Amino acid sequence: DLTGKITIGEGDVVLREEVNKLLESDTKSILLNLNGVTYMDSAGIGELVACYKRAAETGAKLKLLNPSGRVSDLLSLTKLQQVFDIYNDEKDALVSF
Repeated sequence: DLTGKITIGEGDVVLREEVNKLLESDTKSILLNLNGVTYMDSAGIGELVACYKRAAETGAKLKLLNPSGRVSDLLSLTKLQQVFDIYNDEKDALVSF
């Protein structure tokens, strides 16, 4: 579950570190709950894409859950909703793995 802002020098570093820990522990299914994320800048979007790419390179799947209004709008604006598997229901997201 992610909360707060994912911005340059703030949340993007935490996101990178946490996803890297999961990938290093050989986790193959990562679901990022974005419901508590209030703001994301271009660095946050870039890190989200980088995490997705790193996961794919290790054979893992990274999916998104409950992007909030602003974050959902940003994913639509950048056309990333076509890249990421995005779910509004946690049960559906977990079953998809």
